[in-house]
Amino acid sequence: MVPTWVALVQRCARARPLRAVPPDLLSLAGPLTVAAAVGPAAAGGPWPLASCALVVLSGLFDGLDGAVAAVTGRARPLGAVVDALADRVADLLLVVILYVLGAPAPWCLAAAFLAQLHEYARARANAAGMRGIGALSVAERPLRVVLCAVACLGSGLLSEGTPGTGWDWATVCAVCWTVAGAVGFLHLAAGVARTLK
Repeated sequence: MVPTWVALVQRCARARPLRAVPPDLLSLAGPLTVAAAVGPAAAGGPWPLASCALVVLSGLFDGLDGAVAAVTGRARPLGAVVDALADRVADLLLVVILYVLGAPAPWCLAAAFLAQLHEYARARANAAGMRGIGALSVAERPLRVVLCAVACLGSGLLSEGTPGTGWDWATVCAVCWTVAGAVGFLHLAAGVARTLK
């Protein structure tokens, strides 16, 4: 699945119209698209399906900014900062979507905290001299996008909740995000410690 997604993003990045778009604009399009998904998610009924499409589109923007920068030779340090900040805002907005879909606030806060902690630890390790990402954990940003999209899709199609649990889709996805976040942070911490030792 991941290689297919990467291939799709790279193919889109080579398209002539996208090559003309500044990478920073694509970075900002990610959180703006997630922000646009909050309203439909809160509306209930079939509207979360529209949110699902917007969340998936935001994931595409998240990959396109770096790909377009690489393809066009416009990659630069400031662009990486803009991308990182846009991703953190988008992560928080994904949690807002889970909340308006019905996930309890404590699970949402835990998911948001772990996502920010994960990325902050990596950023600080890079500032301390770590090269690369330290470790590719289960809690990376694509999982967050997928879990939010699943919550929207499930809420729009099966509003009675997840089969067999009685929990709504957003709660299940917030719990999965939190568990993955805890496991992923431990994995990342071990990778950082090993790299900076």
